[in-house]
Amino acid sequence: MRFFRSGIAMAAGVCLAGLATVPPVAAEAGARPVDVQLLSITDFHGYIRPHNDAANGTIKDSQGNTLVVGGAPYIATHLKNLRAGHENSITFSAGDNFSGWPTEVSQHADEPTIEFLNRIGTDFTTVGNHELDRSLEFLRDHMGKGKCFGVIGVDSCFTDSSGRLFHGADFAISTANITRKGSTRPVLEPYVIKWVKAGWRRIPVGFINLTTPTTVNGSTSYQPSLDNLALVETADKYAAKLRRMGVKAIVANVHEGGTTTGDFYDQCANPSGPVMDFARQASPDIDAIVTGHWHAPFNCSIPDPAGNPRPVVEAAFHGKLINEINLKIDPRTRDVIRSQTVSTNHPVTRDVPADPDMVKMVDYWTAKGLETAAKPVGKITGDLTRARDTDGESTLGNLVADVELADSRRTPGGGADLAMVAVAPAKGSNSLRADLKYTGDGTVTLGQAWNTWGYANPVLTVSVKGSQLEQALEQQWQAQANGTVRFAPLAVSGNVRFSYDLAKPVGDRVLPENVLIDGQPLDPAKTYRLAGLAYTLIGADGYSAFAGYTDAVRGERDYEAFRDYLRNGPVSPPALDRAVALNANG
Repeated sequence: MRFFRSGIAMAAGVCLAGLATVPPVAAEAGARPVDVQLLSITDFHGYIRPHNDAANGTIKDSQGNTLVVGGAPYIATHLKNLRAGHENSITFSAGDNFSGWPTEVSQHADEPTIEFLNRIGTDFTTVGNHELDRSLEFLRDHMGKGKCFGVIGVDSCFTDSSGRLFHGADFAISTANITRKGSTRPVLEPYVIKWVKAGWRRIPVGFINLTTPTTVNGSTSYQPSLDNLALVETADKYAAKLRRMGVKAIVANVHEGGTTTGDFYDQCANPSGPVMDFARQASPDIDAIVTGHWHAPFNCSIPDPAGNPRPVVEAAFHGKLINEINLKIDPRTRDVIRSQTVSTNHPVTRDVPADPDMVKMVDYWTAKGLETAAKPVGKITGDLTRARDTDGESTLGNLVADVELADSRRTPGGGADLAMVAVAPAKGSNSLRADLKYTGDGTVTLGQAWNTWGYANPVLTVSVKGSQLEQALEQQWQAQANGTVRFAPLAVSGNVRFSYDLAKPVGDRVLPENVLIDGQPLDPAKTYRLAGLAYTLIGADGYSAFAGYTDAVRGERDYEAFRDYLRNGPVSPPALDRAVALNANG
């Protein structure tokens, strides 16, 4: 528990279309402060089901003891207990609610997460980077408004645990710094104003919602049609605007990362990271900063530019913690009394009764997850495996390259000439996650396809020079500090053939004339359209050759692209004939 002692906090500004200037509250001699409770979670990622593994279901207390935490039934109970006795309580999220990793959530278009957030009485959320893992339209129209897409009950708009068809969020989704490319106007409402009771009057509290600037170029949230505005400048702009409107109690709800060196969930040891820099620079009118993104537990007090401390908090991830900030607002000035602000991170322990309605909800989606995962999505005629031959080819790797090419060619503006897949990347994680074996009549279920390839990355199509493609093929062999050479092969689509010479030095093993695309030699000066996962193209796999690509077009995510390809089957294992060694002995 932390107290933040300073002078009276000024407030920061945010804008709500059509809201008039807030009238002042009449002065009252000796008026008692108004109590306002803020309850927040962050980076929930659809973890409605209580998890029992150490990474997702535990957290350390101040003594180093391990607490078992998390799960929707326990979050609901803790929220109910925390709200007890509070007339003014506001519940919100610091982003990354969606793109659930648990399959019972992710295979249902994250709709179970929305049901959970609606049920716990969420008032609003900022947009995290993972809120944009599909598209702005998916976030705004499907998640926000309940608009269906694809086949109802198969692709979206599933029946929830209460028997209702998905209807979208009952809460506001907000961000001040995500815009259309070339615009400075936010794509969603930049802030939220909540009114709290002060006797028979009401006082406004403004929440500026912000999204990490790494979003639009992130590997999963890559959105070439969107742009990010800078955090500090955007926060200051809306803080000033809110202030002019008469909103003086202001909170920044920022999906941006910070960290500390302590393990305890309610500590602040050596704070660092971009959100801590933000906290030191953002307008003194902002009274508290709630954060997310780096999955860290901390409860800090960081001085604002005027030297006054204010809480900077993060409630870990996956529903392990609930942060509580208690503000006291002077009813005469409508300002937060900073010296009386208290902040606490509460562990979502499982030593309380599980909320029975939430237990039913979790059981419903868990069972539905098993049912959905068992649905057939296509057929194969033989094993698709990650086993690589001496040229680095595998049946699964080659197939995935074909999947990327097909996705690009059906995406408006895509039109790839070829595709590449990192099948044994020099760094990062491998998108080829499991073999897909032929069993029975070759039927592939959604669950099998989901587990075979992908990590929620979009297929991008970009423009690169032929010289970059040659360089990428050269980077399959990477010299190591100990003098060895690491082989990090790239799979290519079926319209590509290339040969290489191991007798040549690293960096000079592939000649342009030995790379054929649709039967034509690679032209180093020509511009080609290349399809690949965003993770690979931005260099996260360890291939720098693609840097400087242009004209990016986003296709489907890997999961959906693979499913669509299988639906057009049956799919046969590709031949391993796309890479040939000219001198295999080196």
